[in-house]
Amino acid sequence: MDRLQNQTEQNLKAIRGSFLDFVDDPFYVPEKESVRYLPDGLLVLENGKVKEFGPYDELQAKYGEVSTTVYTERLIMPGFIDIHIHYPQTGMIAAYGEQLLEWLEQYIFPTEEKFQDKVYAREVSDIFLDQLLSNGTTTALVLAAVFPQSVDAFFEAAEARNLCMIAGKVMMDRNAPESVCDTAESAYQETKALIQKWHKKGRLHYAVTPRFAITSTGEQLQKAGELLREFPDVYMHTHLSENVKEVEWVKTLFPDCEGYLDAYDQAGLVGERSVFAHGIHLTDSEFQRLSEAKSAIAFCPTSNLFLGSGLFKIEQAKSADYPVKVGLATDVGAGTSFSLLQTANEAYKVAQLRQQKLSPFKALFLATLGGAKALCLEDTLGSFDVGKDADFIVLNPQATKLMAFRNSTEFPRTLDELADRAFSLIMLGDDRAVQATYILGELAYGTP
Repeated sequence: MDRLQNQTEQNLKAIRGSFLDFVDDPFYVPEKESVRYLPDGLLVLENGKVKEFGPYDELQAKYGEVSTTVYTERLIMPGFIDIHIHYPQTGMIAAYGEQLLEWLEQYIFPTEEKFQDKVYAREVSDIFLDQLLSNGTTTALVLAAVFPQSVDAFFEAAEARNLCMIAGKVMMDRNAPESVCDTAESAYQETKALIQKWHKKGRLHYAVTPRFAITSTGEQLQKAGELLREFPDVYMHTHLSENVKEVEWVKTLFPDCEGYLDAYDQAGLVGERSVFAHGIHLTDSEFQRLSEAKSAIAFCPTSNLFLGSGLFKIEQAKSADYPVKVGLATDVGAGTSFSLLQTANEAYKVAQLRQQKLSPFKALFLATLGGAKALCLEDTLGSFDVGKDADFIVLNPQATKLMAFRNSTEFPRTLDELADRAFSLIMLGDDRAVQATYILGELAYGTP
């Protein structure tokens, strides 16, 4: 019996420190009931999953012999989840001076042409994923380029790192240079082959990805809907109502539709596993339809401000009458940072401009469990519940001299104290605040 117990203990490892995660949605449940904070907690891991989680003084007797890594005056959270980002745009982040449609034409389409070269695509995939990990992002919903090899390169790089990633080849058959276009039929065939090759291979998932209604004919959107019917557990990922000119153009391209969302809805693309980026200029009825369909919106504040697109109505998306699943998204390369801390920073300011308040706990919920719920992954990611995958990060609230001065008091013991510390982390933090990133319980970035 002792030998069996010793073997079991050898398979275990533990992390001790201050832990923050969520057990419910603070937009609808009081924060004292939805936020879980353990000032001195123990996270016990076995085979990459959470075996047990709770206060250290309650678990120390049971796991006292288990090898334990201790983090002092650090905040340990579930890994961040970025629900909308373009990996081919990594090299074009911070491109000056345009709004959406002109920005695509001048910068993005020429950049994405390069991804027909798989060697180059793999090089960028490696840079991109390393950036995610260094910023504490452990899962993302990712757009590749139109070329199937760009998807292969990305998934190969993600698989090598044991990451839970969702991605798909962009589908676009009009209103873009011929060099980055496919056809309705080729998009269908190539996407189907990629789904069969990659979907649910390890921790990988596939997303059917029409870029947006402007670059897809009605026929191509119908083909995308056909794929969703053939493979009902894949995702659907696209853009929606980002820019005023874009919304007007969609009306002329789809005159028989009631609005932008209806162009997708008539093709069967609005469902529980559908994620729509932006949603800035949605109508009341479109918010209601997204709620009914259990679809998700990716809130991309740095991108929306950078391109001058507008201010997302988070208060309407998270209303009690027609709640919509929402997650935070960097939207690199229109987004200006890989950091979801910096993204939450800008989300707070967008809310302020709309005379709303986005508390630090609501913002961090959107970056963790909220993102997992938006991606229908809350059973495996987003919190420290027993049985979930052990993807988590270690944040240092004193990572810079200014942060150390701002947070010079004793580490928080109460939720009220933690709220102030968490808010300063969002406002002042970036990749420098990420001390360590763990994937399936193994250190993938940083220092123990």
